[in-house]
Amino acid sequence: MRRTDPLALLSAEFDGVHDVWRSASGAVCVAGPEAARDVLGNRDATVAETSDFYRTRRGVFGPRDAQVQIARSARALLRRHLDLRRPDLPGLVAERLVPTSVWPDAGNLLVFQHLRDALLRRDAPDELHAVVAEIVARAVLAGARARHSAPSRLIFRRRAQRTLLAEINARRAALRQARSAGQRPEARDLLDAVVVGSGPMADPRDLVEVYLSFLFATAGSIGFALGWSVYLSGMHPNSPAGEPSWTVREALRLWPVAWLFGRTPSRVHDLGGTTVTPRDQLAVCTYLVHRHPGHWERPDEFVPERWADPAADPAFLPFGHGQHSCAGATVAMRLLEDLVHVITRDWHLSVAPVGDGPHVGPSLAPPRFTAVLSARADRP
Repeated sequence: MRRTDPLALLSAEFDGVHDVWRSASGAVCVAGPEAARDVLGNRDATVAETSDFYRTRRGVFGPRDAQVQIARSARALLRRHLDLRRPDLPGLVAERLVPTSVWPDAGNLLVFQHLRDALLRRDAPDELHAVVAEIVARAVLAGARARHSAPSRLIFRRRAQRTLLAEINARRAALRQARSAGQRPEARDLLDAVVVGSGPMADPRDLVEVYLSFLFATAGSIGFALGWSVYLSGMHPNSPAGEPSWTVREALRLWPVAWLFGRTPSRVHDLGGTTVTPRDQLAVCTYLVHRHPGHWERPDEFVPERWADPAADPAFLPFGHGQHSCAGATVAMRLLEDLVHVITRDWHLSVAPVGDGPHVGPSLAPPRFTAVLSARADRP
């Protein structure tokens, strides 16, 4: 990895003993499970209240009640969608991944296709469908932003925002009419979930960003997590066969997509032996928490059978911790396990790395690799 890679720099600083330290970057880094849970859980209100998912350019979208309502509606909608579309997964895998596929893009695009009707209902305007697909291509895929010039990104961002704003305003108007008629509309897609749950006073510009958070969390984060699961399975063909959940959890342990959480102390206090103040920036690195030598045996190795014991591990925080942990964690895990099950049950998998090391950004994406799926001899 390049020495400017923040993941490599934090790994080099962590000595495996001191769970909290001041980094050369100036941030206070957290690598210990107990300290990480204290910061992310914030039980004693020692950090400023925030949300990773609902953060916008104008601050944190709120109030909390609206966050909860949107999350509940989104979870229910996604569960219904996964129930309905689960039989489609074998055909989708055969269509998009056989015989060869190039990752991590293949994982992002497969998840996007599977969840597309949940992200945006079919009767939405064609222009909006085209814009959402282009957002995935331009901003979700690993390294996509670097493939477009700054002026091109700015022009597209303005066009995408105008298109989404127009749809949000149209749906809010329809929602007002339905409510005045005594109706209680149900969310038909995730954009509806945002509009219905946000309340009438929310700034529509914030709703654009909340909706985009759903797009990045589904096509982006779930797609990258699938990529790590496929990559590690293919790179360790002799690992003991186990449940798909073992593979998914071990992939998320070694390479958590949400690998770094930023927080700000609300007051002076002691954190793992280090005094922090409101002038500090806390950086909770789940990548290091998940490889902490004091909490994991063979921490840097792919050992999926460690998950044969279903007991929760306090050093496993792939979706954060506390009230602002990922609201869709159970939905994401279900989809990942279903996809890994289809891929490993129905096909013989082999992978050939093309890239060198993970793609490090706000999300931790797998290196570029090619996956080959061939028919298993023991399958009809």
